[in-house]
Amino acid sequence: MRDAYQNLIFPDVMQMIQEDDVEGLAAFCGVVHPASVAEILEELEDQQVWRILDQAGDQLRVEIFEFLSLKRQTELAESLDGERLSHLLEWMSADDRVDLLSRIPEARREDALRLIAQAERNEIRRLLSYDEDSAGAVMTTDYASLPAAITVLEALARLRQQAPDSESIYYIYILGEDRHLEGVISLRQLILARSDTRLSEIMKRDPIRIRVTDPRTVAAEMLARYNFIAVPIVDDSDRLVGIVTHDDALDVVQEEATEDAYLQSAMAPLEDTYQESPLFEILWKRGVWLLFLSFVALMNAHVIDHYRGSSDNSEITPTATGLSSLILLFLPLVMASGGNAGSQSATLFIRMFALRPSEGRGSASFADDMPLVVRELLIGLCLGSTLASLDFTVAWLWFGRSMYESSVIAATVVMVVTLGTSAGSLLPLLFRRLGMDPAIMSNPLIAAMIDVLGVILFYEIGLLVLQ
Repeated sequence: MRDAYQNLIFPDVMQMIQEDDVEGLAAFCGVVHPASVAEILEELEDQQVWRILDQAGDQLRVEIFEFLSLKRQTELAESLDGERLSHLLEWMSADDRVDLLSRIPEARREDALRLIAQAERNEIRRLLSYDEDSAGAVMTTDYASLPAAITVLEALARLRQQAPDSESIYYIYILGEDRHLEGVISLRQLILARSDTRLSEIMKRDPIRIRVTDPRTVAAEMLARYNFIAVPIVDDSDRLVGIVTHDDALDVVQEEATEDAYLQSAMAPLEDTYQESPLFEILWKRGVWLLFLSFVALMNAHVIDHYRGSSDNSEITPTATGLSSLILLFLPLVMASGGNAGSQSATLFIRMFALRPSEGRGSASFADDMPLVVRELLIGLCLGSTLASLDFTVAWLWFGRSMYESSVIAATVVMVVTLGTSAGSLLPLLFRRLGMDPAIMSNPLIAAMIDVLGVILFYEIGLLVLQ
């Protein structure tokens, strides 16, 4: 979603595209921050995006391209021929390049790699071989390194040559034979040291390092614990193979936090953002858990039915076919279905807002997010219908309820789940529009509201059908 600043630029960009204003598009790429350019390009067609990016130089083009979402990068890369794709890959940073290639079909990937130099091609394949949750998968090989025996003056001269190809030069790693990591020097130390001082005299020996096979979260934890800008990654032979920088660690922390939020709401993590994820993927990753939780709730109904049947007090035992008996057995199922679906929706929307740093509270137009609310309504109907089919079948065949009673349960579940997903999306949107933190509409509050609605709906539908 674009912020107010980008909304002012967007019409001018569209006009420049229509008028084929090459100079204007080049100025747009050069003056506006690459991240802001990328947010505007997210909403354009592939041909329009490349029309704009072609007016920027190689380095600026890649810088803008790397700010695009990974899904959009993949779509744009697949629209290129092999030669243009390989040229783009050559300019990209090592870690971003590997992330992109991991999304591209293998045949297409190999066609592009054939046009890249052998040494660089081998490096790319090596990075692609690491497990996606390992430190090796998020590291970059664009780092600065020097031998220990040279002087500070010589080091500065060599560093000037390495800087254009290094992602970070704030730390310079001192390597011995066969690229074994011996020490590290900060750029500050290097600048303040006497020009005739040997690096071996001022370097910090035996620096903190991480194995390439360690979990990527370990790298993020190390950077946070020691306030590093980057942390070295070594192989089993203690040879330096790359570094993980602070910006990559922030991405890891963000992804892990999002994954934890989804799992806490009984939902499998999405591969892309909520807005970019296809409808079927969302239905599958939410529906599987809702079905599992429904089975658990049905077991709860079975337990209640068992103890109700064994009660000796006939005065408090409801009749086997009465509405009170039906509600006693299946109310936990209805409340759980609506509450869980609503919690999923609330988590998705609250996390979506948390990942929009460019938007202040209330800055986004309410109408801009309404298509997402409509999609949640559709998701609620699909999930509710699926759960209702399961509940109808179990109530009829397992619990021996009549078709009318089973229909009451099914109809209630459909309505409660639909209301739950709608409330879980609309209420955070409303609170954000009012300038309040959407997290106020937390999962327990959503679940409590849906529980009340579930009780009312169950009674009303039951009275309508059974009385």
